[in-house]
Amino acid sequence: MEQRIVTFGEVLLRLTPPGYLKLSQTNAFNATFGGSETNCAVSLAHFGLKSEFVTRFPKNDIAEACLMELRSHGIETGNIVFGGERLGLYYYENPAAQRVSKVVYDRANSSLASLKPEMIDWEKVFEGATWIHWSGIGPGLSQDAADTCARAIDVAKKMGLTVSCDLNYRKALWQYGKSAPEVMLPLLEKSDVLFGTGSEYQVVYGVKPVSFKATTATEPLDLNQYQAFFEKIQAQAGANKKLFIALRNTLDANHHIFTGLLYANNTLTKGRTYAIEHVVDCVGVGDAFAAGMIYGLIKYPDSDATALEFAVAAGTLKNTIYGDFNLVSAEEVKTLMQSEGSEGISR
Repeated sequence: MEQRIVTFGEVLLRLTPPGYLKLSQTNAFNATFGGSETNCAVSLAHFGLKSEFVTRFPKNDIAEACLMELRSHGIETGNIVFGGERLGLYYYENPAAQRVSKVVYDRANSSLASLKPEMIDWEKVFEGATWIHWSGIGPGLSQDAADTCARAIDVAKKMGLTVSCDLNYRKALWQYGKSAPEVMLPLLEKSDVLFGTGSEYQVVYGVKPVSFKATTATEPLDLNQYQAFFEKIQAQAGANKKLFIALRNTLDANHHIFTGLLYANNTLTKGRTYAIEHVVDCVGVGDAFAAGMIYGLIKYPDSDATALEFAVAAGTLKNTIYGDFNLVSAEEVKTLMQSEGSEGISR
């Protein structure tokens, strides 16, 4: 059966000052589109899978430009609905040396925030689909968006789809009177695959994360600590879930150490650790990891270890691509998986 993956969430217009200018000193911005679930959809399409993105757009030229951008990557957009006030924005300041990146959101009253469950025919959306991916961003926008996400998950489970979630906790959201755990936990109970950072798992499940302090690709991890971490989460989340975590230590703006772990069937698996010594853009690395996770679980159903290696390699390569989208093919990811380092020129 051909796999078809649906992602549901919000697109934002990203505005970035040229080079390393701060937001406070620029008089121009580079404009690109992005957003967690969108980034996932783009990655999956570039990996060669059927990928559909579902959201709500306003009726204006900016939304039309975004729609054309999504279609240019081969993403199905036929179930996007229209209405509401605006497309959300975010301003991104590039990091430099010891100066960290900065994000300023401007997404209040976005079209997705006022999306109601009855506005999307989820039974129609999921015809022929095998997987739905959502994240904690949508439910954090508003009660309406949370209810719509809950409806999508309920229909997906009834229709036999695999459900995955990127926890994606954003403190700046969650302004409508409910906490993230209050809203997320019932939705996560119905999800099969979870992805997050240590701090995001802590927000939702209350389990203190293990600090990742590796400074080289060969530095060993204390896997016993991570085993205990996941066992505590599993006790709340349920035994039948696959739990992924991405680990990144930012040594400076251009030098990151990156790896990932998977906990499933009471077994902890560690992926290869990469030392990334020239980071072009680290936005969307987690989304690339999540998309790699989905692709890996689909293509390597009998090898969680291989699925994890694909996810880690996909996330690693995203660090080399400007913008939110991970514009690499599955073959490029596999080449990195099989390599021992930089291979020079691809001919």
